Amino acid sequence: MILDKAISNIELVKLLKKGDMVAFDTIYNKYCHKLHGFVLRYLKQEEDAEEIVQEVFVKIWESRHRINAYSSFEAYLFTIAYNAIISLLRKRVSEAKSREYLKSLQQIVQAESVIDELQYKKLTQEVKALLEQITPRQKEIFILSREEGLTHKEIAEKLSISENTVKNHLVTALKYLRSHIDNNLIVSALFISLFL
Repeated sequence: MILDKAISNIELVKLLKKGDMVAFDTIYNKYCHKLHGFVLRYLKQEEDAEEIVQEVFVKIWESRHRINAYSSFEAYLFTIAYNAIISLLRKRVSEAKSREYLKSLQQIVQAESVIDELQYKKLTQEVKALLEQITPRQKEIFILSREEGLTHKEIAEKLSISENTVKNHLVTALKYLRSHIDNNLIVSALFISLFL
């Protein structure tokens, strides 16, 4: 049942404040299309507009006791709608910013991993080039120690030399490599601590 269309907003609001569902339905039918058009002009999305209209009427029902029957009900209604529009737009902007931020973080991480990989390749090439500048024995011991993982004792037995000689060659080779590696490379410190 819907009340007479001629009934004033003041009377409708008075009934609404008392919890009259018929008055609420009458207000809904009177304003829902106008409100929908108003919201749609801002949001351009049918689903969003319908959601806001529903939200506005839920708020009207929930706050019915606080409505002033003698002030402009239309102004009250459209103010709630406008605030709901602004709230949704802010949320969308915030979500978009969050997505952009996460996307930028992901791009930074990906870029850093590419940089690290390139620097690691450059570093290993540099170490290989530096190994050519030390004595063949130092290079041999370095490779057996760092690349094949042999102990000083195992290298000494393999090359038929003393452990002390192995240690001296290795210390000299490492000292040379450390002093000649490009310290500007991000991964060089890690590389030196792990391998040199």
